[in-house]
Amino acid sequence: MDRLAGPARLMIISDLDHTMVDHHDLENLSLLRFNALWESNYRHDSLLVFSTGRSPTLYKELWKEKPLLTPDITIMSVGTEITYGERMVSDSGWEKFLDENWSRDIVVEESSKFPQLSLQSETEQRPHKVSFYVQKEKAEELMKSLKEILTNRGLDVKIIYSGGIDLDILPQGGGKGQALAYLLKKFKEDGKLPLNTLACGDSGNDAELFSIPEVHGVMVSNAQEELLKWHAENAKDNPKIIHASERCASGIIEAIGHFGLGPNISPRDVENLSTCKLDNFNPGHELVLFYLLYERWHREEVEQSATTIEIMKKITSKNGVLIHPSGVERPLHECIDAFSACYGDKKGKLFRVWLDRVSSTQIHPDTWLAKFDKWEMSDEGRRCCLTTVVLKTKADTPEALMLVHVHQTWMDGFAAKKNWFF
Repeated sequence: MDRLAGPARLMIISDLDHTMVDHHDLENLSLLRFNALWESNYRHDSLLVFSTGRSPTLYKELWKEKPLLTPDITIMSVGTEITYGERMVSDSGWEKFLDENWSRDIVVEESSKFPQLSLQSETEQRPHKVSFYVQKEKAEELMKSLKEILTNRGLDVKIIYSGGIDLDILPQGGGKGQALAYLLKKFKEDGKLPLNTLACGDSGNDAELFSIPEVHGVMVSNAQEELLKWHAENAKDNPKIIHASERCASGIIEAIGHFGLGPNISPRDVENLSTCKLDNFNPGHELVLFYLLYERWHREEVEQSATTIEIMKKITSKNGVLIHPSGVERPLHECIDAFSACYGDKKGKLFRVWLDRVSSTQIHPDTWLAKFDKWEMSDEGRRCCLTTVVLKTKADTPEALMLVHVHQTWMDGFAAKKNWFF
């Protein structure tokens, strides 16, 4: 929560499965569109929050499978666990708050008397959440019975049904909406309340997100019946909540534009990257464009010409240096010349590139230091370099930057087995 000195320009809080992540999109294009938009336009002054029903175990599994960005805050286990940063430091204050009028042992004891309930895996049973599977036609009556019994036992619980199968029992103070309200209260107390907040979801356990005052909301086009029903009954006249025409992450991008929350054209949607400009200067934007050009050259999605290679050389200093993860040091322009032979080597194959955690600091009036994780996904798997780049403004075009020094180090467990450029 301390990454930004002041209020975030935009805070996006999004569910993962079937909202940020489209499991029917085998190439993850909608997610990659969002990634490019976020890292080039928002990472430096905004906050990304993932809010998922998944436990920490299943969240980490999803992160290994999909090109997810690193969020600033992660809300897991249907809003009963809040963690911060890459290291996922737990919010102990939230845990203490949820302890009130809650006994996991009593919940387990009483719910075991209902044969209609089938316990989910052990990883999904958390300190403030007990999770089951239940058939849709039995859910409503069962929830009423459980609520009455647990109330009579002195507990104050919330029972959430989502996805047409998942039933979660948690403290009344828990849930995705309450976790969001808790975060907004903390930001307000610190004088850092985000200027705008956009909540994104697709299922019943996301409904609470849309009930927080002053928050914009988007139900992605593939939203489930239970969420659409909630909207029709509770918020159909609320102009701050829309049902997007686009699926998953593409629907989130659509909502950013609909509400006028900021730029909503992903660099991945721009055919001629040289025309992709920002109103406000941001080194992250230049880096995202550089690596998109790199990807398109591999995929044969740009013209194979001396002009394209010259564009890459114009983005890099003729005296620039690249330090490869192996420790080998080479001139940047020499690397570009060698890279030119790779044109189309990934055509028709799985090959995507994305940047994560882009941060930059101005260390001199004309010099910037940027750090980020550079990822590649291909048929050979995923690989990643922790990358540090020094950029300088050009003498003839001060609003443009060029790379003068690139230093790469393999991320543990993600080294490439074959050639690696930039």
